[in-house]
Amino acid sequence: MASVSVRSVHKSFDDLAVIHGVSIDINDGEFLVLVGPSGCGKSTLLRMIAGLEDINDGEIAIGDTVVNDMAPKARDVAMVFQNYALYPHMTVRQNMGFSLRLRREDKNMIRERVDSAAQILGLTQLLNRLPRQLSGGERQRVAMGRAIVRDPQVFLFDEPLSNLDAKLRVQMRTEIKALHQRLRTTSVYVTHDQVEAMTMAERIVVMNLGRVEQVGRPLDLYDRPANLFVAGFIGSPAMNFIDASSTAESDAPALTAADGTALPLPPGTRVGGGQPLVYGVRPEDLALSPNGAGVEATVSVVEPTGSTTLVFCEMAGQEICVEFKERHDFNPGQTIRLMPRLEALHLFDRETGQRLSD
Repeated sequence: MASVSVRSVHKSFDDLAVIHGVSIDINDGEFLVLVGPSGCGKSTLLRMIAGLEDINDGEIAIGDTVVNDMAPKARDVAMVFQNYALYPHMTVRQNMGFSLRLRREDKNMIRERVDSAAQILGLTQLLNRLPRQLSGGERQRVAMGRAIVRDPQVFLFDEPLSNLDAKLRVQMRTEIKALHQRLRTTSVYVTHDQVEAMTMAERIVVMNLGRVEQVGRPLDLYDRPANLFVAGFIGSPAMNFIDASSTAESDAPALTAADGTALPLPPGTRVGGGQPLVYGVRPEDLALSPNGAGVEATVSVVEPTGSTTLVFCEMAGQEICVEFKERHDFNPGQTIRLMPRLEALHLFDRETGQRLSD
């Protein structure tokens, strides 16, 4: 195992810059997830760590060794791709041991490593099957087994679950997390799915347009997003945003939405008079107001999911989502009153997008 350091790395394709001075320190044995929308540079960064893309500027170190000029096979990393890339004419055993055979390792050692990885991944009964005889989840396990037998310093995962159906993705992300807890090999995992990132990561790196927006533990990013991008990207359903302005500069300021609706604030909140803000509240932090207080909202769509009910409303001139654990019999067009949980509000500067200190 080894730590990984990415130091002021830049990458361009011809005149198109895609990575802008990214720096990340990945601890020895850590499971770190790179997450962001398509085109944010996360897969390109992973491929640079693997040695599959050149670096224009900066350094990448694995352990104490700078690997900028090292070939991929010399970096002692193993990569699991979105495409399983199994050899169709080889059995599971042959696929898992192929890289070791290329290195001309001892046959007994190869058999021991393949048997050990197969036991960890529940593949022992499938070792003599061909890839076409396997399900999608089993093929992904074989791809992971092929990486495990190499006993690398670092595992690299490039959206390995995106080809699986929803139920199997949930199962496989649990299996990958359990596998890491057992092996404790440094792992870097790329995904565009923020639910995968939240459930699997020890730390998350949120990327956007080739830059790092925020790094932190999953719940830290959820509870205290650094800016509007992170606040809107992390969380499902996404955080509700309402444009507002402060109407007083005192120990008890007031916020007013664009349509004139007064928005409640926690006691002691300090904002500048007339400051343009974004008022953020997560769907689960809104509740029905039992006494006529709160903010008026008009129900537009009700989506029952079973464990919760999502209610889409128009409030303060904006479309918002409310998540209820209780079951309510709402109808489109119905007027309700909602009260945000004041201690869970998020305020952002509308011009810079940055979180206001609290």
